[in-house]
Amino acid sequence: MALVRTADLVDAARRAGHGIPAFNVITLEHAEGIASAAERAGRGVILQLSHNAVRFHRGSVLPIARAMAALAECAGADLALHLDHVEDTDLLHRAADAGFSSAMYDAGALPYRDNVSSTRQAVTWAHDAGLWLEAELGYVGGKPDAPVSAHAAGVFTDPEEAAAFVAETGVDGLAVAVGSSHAMTERTATLDLELITRLRERVPVPLVLHGSSGVPDDELRAAITAGIVKVNIGTALNIAYTDAVRQGVASGSSSDPRKYLAPAREAVAVAAAQLIDVVCGRP
Repeated sequence: MALVRTADLVDAARRAGHGIPAFNVITLEHAEGIASAAERAGRGVILQLSHNAVRFHRGSVLPIARAMAALAECAGADLALHLDHVEDTDLLHRAADAGFSSAMYDAGALPYRDNVSSTRQAVTWAHDAGLWLEAELGYVGGKPDAPVSAHAAGVFTDPEEAAAFVAETGVDGLAVAVGSSHAMTERTATLDLELITRLRERVPVPLVLHGSSGVPDDELRAAITAGIVKVNIGTALNIAYTDAVRQGVASGSSSDPRKYLAPAREAVAVAAAQLIDVVCGRP
């Protein structure tokens, strides 16, 4: 078990007919908890770091990325590193040196032609650097800079446009808008499963679901059956982490952060293990 490539985990999941979880990392405790969950489940997973998380780390991607890579290299499960929601080419061009084997280039807010042009350039660079590249078409709800409902008219990904987008850009994976939203704290999202099926039929690359924390277990399983492969999960882990920290701080028994970060790390492991079971099934 070791640091592996995202493409290998995605391809293996697609062939096996199940999903591959991609868990967002903010702190080292997130990564340790996710790795522990993967080891317990006997499944490979993707550790992903978002552009927003890089901003949290003062714009420096190397320290946290290298810690993630070192953790993966000695983990008892296969782990891959993915750089998520990259919004500028400077950060994208740092991805390979930081140990990432894949990235998601996010030009989804641009008009279609601009999205195609920017994404095509990102794909060319990524493939030259040996990276698997994901992009987005349509609008996945919950983004703070574009507060539009995930079910607003015209935001869902159109299958014909998606097929053309993949052909024009050469992307390796496509994040699609089918009813989920980022940062949901309640699991009440309703997905358009029929649309996912149509997208799978028209799009030759793996489909990616963002905002999966807000999707109920049965709906998530149905989405994978319909054609979703990579499943991005962040908020569900943050809720577990924060609740554990809150309880530890409220107890007031110690000023040692290890006293509440250890339970937070374990809470992440428990939450991630449950979601691995939903997304991957039992080995």
